[in-house]
Amino acid sequence: DLAESRLTEEASRAEMRRLWQVMQATSRDYEPGRRSRSGLVGGDAAKVEQAAAAGRLLGGDYLAAVTAEALKTAECNACMKRIVAAPTAGSCGVLPAVLLPLARSGEAADEAICEALYVAAGFGQVIVARATLAGAEGGCQAEVGAASAMAAAALCYLKGGTPAACAAAAAMALGNLLGLVCDPVAGLVEVPCVKRNVVGAVNAVACANMALSGIDSAIPCDEVIDAMGRVGRQLSPDLRETGLGGLAATPTGRAIARRLAAEAGGV
Repeated sequence: DLAESRLTEEASRAEMRRLWQVMQATSRDYEPGRRSRSGLVGGDAAKVEQAAAAGRLLGGDYLAAVTAEALKTAECNACMKRIVAAPTAGSCGVLPAVLLPLARSGEAADEAICEALYVAAGFGQVIVARATLAGAEGGCQAEVGAASAMAAAALCYLKGGTPAACAAAAAMALGNLLGLVCDPVAGLVEVPCVKRNVVGAVNAVACANMALSGIDSAIPCDEVIDAMGRVGRQLSPDLRETGLGGLAATPTGRAIARRLAAEAGGV
């Protein structure tokens, strides 16, 4: 990182701490009553927290918190609030979702989390070098899939996993989301993007747990990344952020797009 950024170690660590502070602030400043301009997104994170407080959810406190945090950050992005694109704005909820609950519970100190963010960034750089992070180039597998791989590696590192285990966690996380298309309704990073951040985060937790249990990926991490790049190139343009296929092309998706276009034209 120092060689590529040309920063001193002190400056690099200061920047990583700043990014972590922004992730924390995004969650802290979440407004349950705020909606995106389209009206499609907002308030869901608060619903999860309320259901968790009432004991109605499955998976325990950590999984409930991961779900809520993924929604919070992704909703904030849709509402034009400040987020960290980690690695992209469309997948911004995944990485903070798995880390914030650990920080709040005291299970992971800020310095350890910043080190885990370096691990996540390292895997992200490999994905950039061998494939892509752009939904327009590789579909949602390149955004939420990559974010999930990065988060899985970060979690594995935080829990004492070896470098090989971190790579296995990342490989399994990305492999599980291979082929995921980018089909934003009305061309907005809202539906289904916000809820897919939850899937990416929960997938990261599951894959980190498998890797920490000694389970390996049958396909090495580099090869999984290469496969993601190939699959992305094979996807129809309709499934790469154009809003022409997938859920965007459903009757309801098209009706939403028409409604929003009409509302915009009437302004």
